[in-house]
Amino acid sequence: MAQVRKIVLYAVAVFILYTIITSPARAADLVQVGFEGISSAAQGVGEFMSELIK
Repeated sequence: MAQVRKIVLYAVAVFILYTIITSPARAADLVQVGFEGISSAAQGVGEFMSELIK
């Protein structure tokens, strides 16, 4: 099972590097979308916790 995990990790790393090398602008857009999603999720959790306290 550990060997399968290692192979999948290497495959994902190669895919990420390939995407960055072939299309850096698109890769930057994807990273920005990802960070915006994480930010929105964190903001939602913060609002939820604030409402629980009230």
